[in-house]
Amino acid sequence: LLWNDNRIGIFLVLRHKITIKLPDQVPPAVAGSFTSLIPAFVIVLFWLLIYIFFDLTSHSTLTQWIYRVIQTPLQGMTDSFPGVLASAFLVPFLWFFGVHGSVIVSGILSPILQANALSNAAIFKAHGVVTAANGGHIFIQPLFDQFGTVTGAGMTIGVVVYMTFFARSTQMRELGKLSIVPGFFNINEPTLFGLPIVLNPLLAIPFIITPILSMTSTYFLIKIGILPYLTGVMVPWTTPPIISGFLIGGWQIAVWQFIVLFISFFIYWPFVKKYDGILYMQEQKI
Repeated sequence: LLWNDNRIGIFLVLRHKITIKLPDQVPPAVAGSFTSLIPAFVIVLFWLLIYIFFDLTSHSTLTQWIYRVIQTPLQGMTDSFPGVLASAFLVPFLWFFGVHGSVIVSGILSPILQANALSNAAIFKAHGVVTAANGGHIFIQPLFDQFGTVTGAGMTIGVVVYMTFFARSTQMRELGKLSIVPGFFNINEPTLFGLPIVLNPLLAIPFIITPILSMTSTYFLIKIGILPYLTGVMVPWTTPPIISGFLIGGWQIAVWQFIVLFISFFIYWPFVKKYDGILYMQEQKI
């Protein structure tokens, strides 16, 4: 946020040509260094005054104030059912329009969810177990990664399995062969754009419903104590499912992740089968 403010400040100063102007005979490399002097001075002076203000009025730094007033409440807001529901919905919803929902939502939520994960890790290190009683968070980055975008946005491994083993249309069968290995490493752009799911209203329904059911059910199972709190372990986003579930929460989370992915196949089944029939009929006419 501060970096973006600095860039905006530099842009405004340069736009209004508030710079040191040197004669045309001065080499561009030298003139360029003088051009940035005034914007740099204005920005440094501005943030110096801000830090002095906070030190005199609240006896804390700007960073501490942001953490106390903004980050801590946001952590509490996201670590709730509405927070889980909103993030589960927004990723596939944005992807439906061809916008990279995973990047956009993660760009906003990741700092908060990672802070929650680090808090759980500290609790686990201190107590050997993470619970609600010792301040554990349910909605952390691994829950988002392994139950919201596992096998790709929309949890599309069910689509890939259908295309590979059950599809009648040539388009789906060939696309399934290309997509199944990347799908197990959480890469599903071939499916999103090749099938496609993007701008496909028939497949949008399971594409949005599946991660919502996955994340919200996992949230409630943790909350009522059937599943354990995640310990804060974060794995690379390309880690295959089941393995990733075991690493972030043990065998119970791994088993539940398998169950969720198994159910996702049947959520997608009627919609993908219908679309497969449409493609098959088009191929027969050709």
